[in-house]
Amino acid sequence: MTQPEPSPLAQPLTLPCGAILKNRIAKSAMSDSLGDGRGYPTDAQIRLYERWASGGLALSIIGEVQGTPDFAEKPGNLVLRSDLDADRFAALAEKGARNDAHLWLQLGHAGAMADPLISAPKGPSVLDLPGLSCGALTLAEVQALPAEFAQTAETVQKMGFGGVEIHAAHGFLLNQFLSPLFNKRTDAYGGSLANRMRLVLEVVAAVRKAVGSRFPVGIKLNATDQLEGGFQQDEALAVIEALDGTGIDLIDISGGTYFPGAVASSDQAGSGPYFLNFAERARSRTTKPLMVTGGFKTQQQAEDAIAEGKADIVGLARALVLDPDLPQKWQSGQANNPQFPRFDNPPEGGVTAWFTMQITQIANAGTDLNTADLAHAIQTYEDRDQQRRAIWNTHFPRAQ
Repeated sequence: MTQPEPSPLAQPLTLPCGAILKNRIAKSAMSDSLGDGRGYPTDAQIRLYERWASGGLALSIIGEVQGTPDFAEKPGNLVLRSDLDADRFAALAEKGARNDAHLWLQLGHAGAMADPLISAPKGPSVLDLPGLSCGALTLAEVQALPAEFAQTAETVQKMGFGGVEIHAAHGFLLNQFLSPLFNKRTDAYGGSLANRMRLVLEVVAAVRKAVGSRFPVGIKLNATDQLEGGFQQDEALAVIEALDGTGIDLIDISGGTYFPGAVASSDQAGSGPYFLNFAERARSRTTKPLMVTGGFKTQQQAEDAIAEGKADIVGLARALVLDPDLPQKWQSGQANNPQFPRFDNPPEGGVTAWFTMQITQIANAGTDLNTADLAHAIQTYEDRDQQRRAIWNTHFPRAQ
């Protein structure tokens, strides 16, 4: 009897640094909001990443881990300072890497998008828009950022995590520098694309120098901000070409922004991956492995992306919230595709809140939410943030 061909998703992937990912499925970075409000992992967060590791994925990335408490996206973010008590982080690193999984931390800085209730947001330039206002970083503050990212990466490495991903997407600080919509600077970090990408390249170089040549370093980059006047595809391709000459191991392609009122890629209609066409264009600009994140809903979509050479690894987010065992199922050929919920006229941010609370259900081995739970999920999500903001502002008085 002829054995079926192994799934393309089951192939290992060797990164330029020499690290090996056991297959082609990653859990892309999401803000799981499970930090304790003091920047530490909770027991629930540790259980969550152990659960995802047991489902058979090759790589998990924890979203928006801060180097300082000053520009956090949410009060559930982790804060990885060099002077912290490392025990809880060590437990997270160990349990999230079970079953030969890699667990990376995404190095974040929300900049203009920092939660104003726990910080004083600053971006490349002053903004005063409905729903979004911020001050501007001084030149000295900008020049200090590469060392800050590098120190955080070094701490990640010392605590036993498998790698880092530099966050330069979704409207957070490094993406803000790339975007002409956010970046109106007139110094060496603004104006031309070469100047706007300067900080990104300096951060990449500093992080690589800090962790050495054998530790995985990835970067998440927008294909487009999906905003008029923002960071566009041709500019993104030029940045990818520049990254080809750096020590980056993996370029994670995504898109969209959390700019108030902007349409999230994940909330748009459509049944297929969002950024594969862009990834195909990027192939001619880089030899680096490409991860494509966003919109994968079926095994066939994921397998085709790998088999056709458009992606080297697929990034799943909401699909793994619906079924943490999906990597195991897809690699074994079960084609057990998750059933994505449909919501009628959800409020802005409501679907994200529902999925975030479903993540909490996974962490606590609870029953799955259904669409009727949307209003309760939103309220619980908001209440939890409020509770953790109070803890944050007591624990990190400098961030107020």
